[in-house]
Amino acid sequence: MSLQTLKPALIGLMLTMIGLPFSTSVQAHGGLSLADDICKLTIGPFTMHFTGYQPEATQEKEFCEDIPATGRTVVALDYIEEALRPLPTEVRIIRDTGAQAGAEGNLDAITILHIPAKVYPNGSINFEYDFMQPGKFVGLVTVRDKEEYVSRFPFSVGEPKGTSPYLIVAIAALIGAAAVFFLRGRQKSTPA
Repeated sequence: MSLQTLKPALIGLMLTMIGLPFSTSVQAHGGLSLADDICKLTIGPFTMHFTGYQPEATQEKEFCEDIPATGRTVVALDYIEEALRPLPTEVRIIRDTGAQAGAEGNLDAITILHIPAKVYPNGSINFEYDFMQPGKFVGLVTVRDKEEYVSRFPFSVGEPKGTSPYLIVAIAALIGAAAVFFLRGRQKSTPA
């Protein structure tokens, strides 16, 4: 394979690697998903619409995964199915200890917000919490029907979504290797 046929492929690969840190990141967030611009929280066979706001920090901008900054945060959980209205629902936010789901131990020791199980006949749960410090947390929404369903979704508060330093080093190495490759190819093709 000649250098001329490899150049377009290498240029394409290099441009892809350079653009990678600037692309939108897609990460799994437990029970939360963004579908048709609606943040849905899956709890067993049920779903809720999840919306978060930070009136002082981001005015009316909504979020449904990570919380952009510390401070007062308003959350609204709206039932999508009518079948949820007669069921008791509990909401809990805990500090993320890194433990497996269900293996956190004493939940009360790591709970920062607890809304005990209650029936919400209007189909909406609204609450506020003032996150004083950045960090990693886990939201737990529990619905009790004939059995108990728990949605567990990790999220961060006030943590920058920067590019991984490993990715930056890899991109720099790729650019350096491509530059060496192109320069060596030029030296070989230049007549002496």
